[in-house]
Amino acid sequence: MSFVKTQSLHIFKIKEFRWFVLSRFFMTLGVRMQFMTISLQVYDEYAKSEFMLGMIGLTEAVPFIIASFYSGHVADRFPKKRILDFGLFFLLLGATFLCLNSWSSVLLFKNIDGLFLFIIVFLFGIFRAFLAATANPYLSQLVPRNMYLPAATWNSTAWHTGDIVGPVLGGILYGIYGAELCHFTEMIFFSFAFFFMLQIKHKGLPQEQPKKESVFESMKTGLKFVFKTKMLLGVISLDLFAVLFGGAVAIIPAFVDKVLGLGPEAVGLLRTAPAFGAVVCALIMAIYPPSKKAGVTMLWSVIAFGVFTILFGISTNYWLAFAMLFMTGAFDNVSVVVRHSILQLMTPDNMRGRVSAINGIFIGSSNEIGAFESGVAARLLGLVPSIAFGGVMTILTVLGVVKINPELKKLDISKLE
Repeated sequence: MSFVKTQSLHIFKIKEFRWFVLSRFFMTLGVRMQFMTISLQVYDEYAKSEFMLGMIGLTEAVPFIIASFYSGHVADRFPKKRILDFGLFFLLLGATFLCLNSWSSVLLFKNIDGLFLFIIVFLFGIFRAFLAATANPYLSQLVPRNMYLPAATWNSTAWHTGDIVGPVLGGILYGIYGAELCHFTEMIFFSFAFFFMLQIKHKGLPQEQPKKESVFESMKTGLKFVFKTKMLLGVISLDLFAVLFGGAVAIIPAFVDKVLGLGPEAVGLLRTAPAFGAVVCALIMAIYPPSKKAGVTMLWSVIAFGVFTILFGISTNYWLAFAMLFMTGAFDNVSVVVRHSILQLMTPDNMRGRVSAINGIFIGSSNEIGAFESGVAARLLGLVPSIAFGGVMTILTVLGVVKINPELKKLDISKLE
């Protein structure tokens, strides 16, 4: 056990990994705070509509999916470090425009303020597609193969820590000072993320250039690999539908307002509950990695995610709701770490960009489409029933995936290292 602990902490001796994790933390901090601020702005702008909250997710998901078909091709042909640098620069640029547009003395798009927010979200979906196709493959080039699991765990911890602080800070600052200070703070966070990424001098391992082929042929090759690798397809499918139906987090502003009767300050803290749970789970997995029994552990964790989603939906007390969301985040992070580890261990280096892009289409976009599904379901079924429906569908998804691919129960990461 002491060896596992030492191996998990030993990864921080790699300087490039430390810079990467810091950059990932501040990027996530900025992204989550930005999404929270825009959600609150849209919720206020459009008469407190759950449907419009869902539309934010769809507005980001559509360009993300479309751009991902190209981003994976680009990530396997061009230096991944350069793509990350440009992606972070454009996030900083977008935050700057949001900051300027929120100041009454500068207000750039006064008459179309709501539309402007959706335009920024749309553009962010494009940038995120390139970051998603590049970040994890580049991380795998910074650490040795036998440290992919602790790298995925600590990378997930950095992401979820940013996911905790960002929405809390966004909700508090928005409730007290409005959008102006929120967007200014996001701009500072993206500046830090960009700065830390620039400190990494490692340009990545020499890439084996794939044969000359069109973007369509390139992505077709990636899709064939994913669908041929049944274990990889099973893990991605499980995460896809769990996230798709378990997207209750997207309608938290409406839940806090209409069920709990509280203000935007409470939204930020409640929104971070899943991330709090994910960080605690990540720290546990850093010491007790789900390696040999990864498959069984992951399946039961997704079932637990569905159960606690249902319990969140029927909660009428703020701290009970917080506790239920905390548990959803803790159990969800198990599948996140397992999936990221398998992605890197089972994918050839010259295909990691495309496979990561496909994973992004399946998983990354499902967060936003899941937000849209939650918004539509809330309008059709009602707020509380829609959340419970999502939890039930998540549990049924696990049963369906196991029936189709029973080999998932035998998944052992230690045999892949």
